[in-house]
Amino acid sequence: MRTPRALWTFGLLRSELVTTFRRWRTIALLGVLAAVPVLIGVAIKIETRDGSSPGGGGGGGGPAFIAQVTNNGLFLVFTALAATLPFFLPMAIGVVAGDAIAGEANAGTLRYLLVAPAGRTRLLLTKYATTMTFCLVATVVVAVSALVVGALLFPLGELTTISGTRISLAEGLGRAFLIALVVAASLIGVAALGLFVSTLTNSGIAAMATTVGLLITIQILDQIPQLHALQPYFFSHYWLSFADLMRDPVYWDDLVRDLGLQGLYAVVFGSAAWARFTAKDITA
Repeated sequence: MRTPRALWTFGLLRSELVTTFRRWRTIALLGVLAAVPVLIGVAIKIETRDGSSPGGGGGGGGPAFIAQVTNNGLFLVFTALAATLPFFLPMAIGVVAGDAIAGEANAGTLRYLLVAPAGRTRLLLTKYATTMTFCLVATVVVAVSALVVGALLFPLGELTTISGTRISLAEGLGRAFLIALVVAASLIGVAALGLFVSTLTNSGIAAMATTVGLLITIQILDQIPQLHALQPYFFSHYWLSFADLMRDPVYWDDLVRDLGLQGLYAVVFGSAAWARFTAKDITA
């Protein structure tokens, strides 16, 4: 029976992926994410056409790495990820994760999914895997869009790291790919939180709004100095630590803290989602 079960699991995952990425809402979210690097690149190009530096000449305004974009278009990848990670990427993940279970219940299809030999645990894992796939796709969309725009508007070549050393363009592309993976992994906790919220209600809109609201609240709390003792435990606290991958040698401490914290959130909220969903009375 293992082979049929494996085939059924793969078929269920494939069906969920196709359904998710064919929705107009998903396409619109990816379109917005792809447009952000375009807007940033065009804005920097217009601002620096007279030879001035981005951010009013001081280079201190705007997202990280923005002052280096005119020297090397590859820095637009890092700038775009730094600009989208605090809000746009988590919001998109929150929408997809929040709608995972609640959306099915609201549409009246959740009961029919469970009538098939899927099982609640397998269905929940499939929903989470689909959400994580969207995390990766969304991050890659931002990175690829930024790379294309950066190559079209600015020169490409050797990069200067934060430490001041020079690395080749090939190594820079490799680090950009690794940064994209780290950013996608940094959204694991958000995906688990959204999935848990999705098991609490039968309204997809309510689940999405609640998840996005929690994301905004956590990030506001992360900026209040009086809460410095709690801030290292907020899932957004180490998000921008991916910049340490542009050091030579790479500074791993905050990166490890970030990934460990995301894993902790995934275990806690994933377990809560499983406990809630397996005991929930499915009426829709």
